[in-house]
Amino acid sequence: MRSAGPADPGWQGGPWGRRTHAVLCPNPSPMTLEGTNTWVLREPGSSEVVVVDPGPLQEGHLQAVLARVAGEDARVALTLLTHGHADHAESAGRWAELTGAPVRRCGTGHDDLTAGEQLRVGGLELLVVPTPGHTADSLSFLLPAEQVLLSGDTVLGRGTTVVAYPDGDLTSYLESLDRLRDLTGSGAATSIAPGHGPVVPDAAGVVEHYWRHRHQRLEQVRAAVDALRGSEGHAGGTDDDAGGADLADRVVEQVYADTPRAVWPAARLSVLAQLDYLGEIAH
Repeated sequence: MRSAGPADPGWQGGPWGRRTHAVLCPNPSPMTLEGTNTWVLREPGSSEVVVVDPGPLQEGHLQAVLARVAGEDARVALTLLTHGHADHAESAGRWAELTGAPVRRCGTGHDDLTAGEQLRVGGLELLVVPTPGHTADSLSFLLPAEQVLLSGDTVLGRGTTVVAYPDGDLTSYLESLDRLRDLTGSGAATSIAPGHGPVVPDAAGVVEHYWRHRHQRLEQVRAAVDALRGSEGHAGGTDDDAGGADLADRVVEQVYADTPRAVWPAARLSVLAQLDYLGEIAH
């Protein structure tokens, strides 16, 4: 899940390396941790910047990002979206009005970002890395000069993320984690600049943790379904039963018993994705 307890007051955004700076949006919650990280990327000495995820439609935050850009005597030349969730992308239209810069993302038309595409802005180079699973349109961006991966919600600065079924799916997410294991294992990405939470300095270790955690959760869900089938004589499907709770709800109660209830609705989405992966949801 995305939440991992109360927000860390030590993370307030800021620089990472010579080319990346996070402007933290004041939208903290159990689901967004300290808030959304809007990343401002600039090659040293350049007058052009790339902004990743302008965030929700909060005028104060957008002005704070503009102030950061102005403080570098630069202008926004390109905006990128890691995915379409409102806490990352709701302000995209307004941001385009404010900056005049194009906004590029996955799956919206002729200007779609494509796997492996190389982006060059003011001497800055980025590589588009497809990482669907959290959502169908999730992307990450590799900054080779810093060996840092901007991961959106695919990997977070703390805790683990939700597979937002039905748009997100577990098969894609596991494939994305395998892709990130290759990137981090090769040393191409040594740190992660996430969409929420602090920078992750040990990219390989955290991606490996995500990979193991997701497989462990899958086995826990499988065991919970088997236990429910044994106790009730059937798996229950995803239709409401006499108790008013469907299979996903009952699995959440078992598997996520130690997780704060505030994130149970999101946990249910991940459980649905896992049930779908296990063939427990009829199509």
